[in-house]
Amino acid sequence: MDNIEKHPRTFLVSFAVLIIFASCGNKPSAVPQAVEEEPQKETNYFPAIDRYLANEFGKHYAEGEHCVPLHPIVTVDERNREDILVWGDFWVFNYNQVGDTLKCVSGGNHPGRMHIRQTENGFEVTGFDPVEDGSGFIPSAKRIFGNKFEVFNTIHDDAEARERLRAEGLAVYAKKHNLSVTMYQDYGWPSKRLPPVNL
Repeated sequence: MDNIEKHPRTFLVSFAVLIIFASCGNKPSAVPQAVEEEPQKETNYFPAIDRYLANEFGKHYAEGEHCVPLHPIVTVDERNREDILVWGDFWVFNYNQVGDTLKCVSGGNHPGRMHIRQTENGFEVTGFDPVEDGSGFIPSAKRIFGNKFEVFNTIHDDAEARERLRAEGLAVYAKKHNLSVTMYQDYGWPSKRLPPVNL
């Protein structure tokens, strides 16, 4: 399972990003009620990934009004619908809205491999193989990503591409949730303008 070469039908999805339609934390959700019915309509596993990132990782960071995961995908193996494997450089960010700006209050990186199962109502994440922190980062990343380690490393190190995806994802999230925001900002850094999006 650790050697991706054993899965000839895996495919590369470079810098894929889909945004969760729910808020993290205990604050009231700004999400329309219809979004809660989304699992009934799911035809792919990306919403399940977003829910997992928000529920399993987002809650461990300082709470925000909005939790917006980001997941550049390295590769996917869909051959077994009972154990779909998704390798990615997963991120999660929590934001508060202050005026017309989404201000990042917390977040972090969780690269690894997700195990996903297809159900009658959609998809669910059944497990996660994380890349280790510290001195174990490179050895565990090589073990988990196998022959796609260099692809992962390129994605992980490309801060410019990640920032572009983050801005696009935030713009989509803001538009879908009817947030009156035009900017986003990290603590101690100047605010940046959200790009225009067409949904």
